[in-house]
Amino acid sequence: MKIQLSILLLFLSAVFVAAEDAGADDDGAQVDDAVNDDAQNDDQAVQYYDDDAYKNYDGDDFIKYWGSYAILPKRCIVYNDVDVVVFSVFEKGYNQCSDTPTGTYITPVATFMDAYLEQTAQDKEDQGVDDYAAPDAAAYTQCSYEVVQDNEYWVQLGCTDGNPLSLSVNIYQDDTCTTRDEVDGMDDSNIDVSELQLPFKKCLPCVYWMDQDDADDQFYENKQKNAPLCSTAWQYKEQCDRKCQRTGLERWSLNGSHEGSQWNTSDKILLCILALFGCGMLVAILQKRRKMSNKDALLEQAAMSAAGLQQSHVIGIFVLVIIVITVFALLGLKNLTWAMLLIMNTILFGYLMKLTIDSGVSTGETVIGPDGTIIRRSDSDDSSMESSKQKNGTYNIPALT
Repeated sequence: MKIQLSILLLFLSAVFVAAEDAGADDDGAQVDDAVNDDAQNDDQAVQYYDDDAYKNYDGDDFIKYWGSYAILPKRCIVYNDVDVVVFSVFEKGYNQCSDTPTGTYITPVATFMDAYLEQTAQDKEDQGVDDYAAPDAAAYTQCSYEVVQDNEYWVQLGCTDGNPLSLSVNIYQDDTCTTRDEVDGMDDSNIDVSELQLPFKKCLPCVYWMDQDDADDQFYENKQKNAPLCSTAWQYKEQCDRKCQRTGLERWSLNGSHEGSQWNTSDKILLCILALFGCGMLVAILQKRRKMSNKDALLEQAAMSAAGLQQSHVIGIFVLVIIVITVFALLGLKNLTWAMLLIMNTILFGYLMKLTIDSGVSTGETVIGPDGTIIRRSDSDDSSMESSKQKNGTYNIPALT
């Protein structure tokens, strides 16, 4: 009996020891699991940060380093009832946006402006400007509540009515800034945002390089990765298709601007030269016509009559062409303006050459006849015939003896 009791006690002791060992193992495993979970959480946090920083780097349009890129804000348009900025991205930024772009895209105005302000702040920091602050109007990049003359409105930064190269604060009826509050088709407010404008038509490098004495390779690598304007615009971009580009090229008004309507300095100089050249030829033509002989005037009038035209018709057509060219120039239709101006100058030049040749023939030229004598080409008119007859009548036949 004692032996059986001893065996039972030993068995129970072994069970308790095994249970304690198992509990210790479980505690240790739990500690290890906790440590592993913490490490995994840390890895996930790092991975989340990396994904957040480079969330757009896993697609076909992956761009990691922006050092050689440039961006060109083109204009501001309303597309699908959303105010957006049309822009192009260029892979070879050193060409000053003169080569073929990677593509043309659109991004909401507020998003683009926030990125531009962040880029400006970063550049100021690199320049050593510590007291830079964004303009107060930067708050309008968000949908903001305003009370004007006891009237409640919601406002947000968007495109200026009638000018796609300017930004204004637009008025809305709801707190999401989606329903426009328009009056006569206009939704712009009178809030001054002159300090909050985008450099349209200006090529901007994605990365601004500054001289840094203590810079290392890591600094330059981070600099190329951290390009707020280009990376944000690229992240939220949408393709600007043909319909979008046609919308952006609309002719807004006589005083409005659009892509292709900007007469730069060289265009204006060439336009003035062609206009002055045409005016000079017109003055020369009028002088030539005053000296035109009666015979040439009659021949020209007969030619116009055969074509069913009169002199008043020609003058009216010329004035109409001048008016059309002027209107095209004001509308910014550069190609049509150049074409019509060149055609008009070509016609004037050809007519001036005709009058010059005809006047030279009419006045006569000294030529050498077949017998070596100097003769003068006459006009074949009545006066010249009379003169010829008079000269021939003075010749006397010698008498025969």
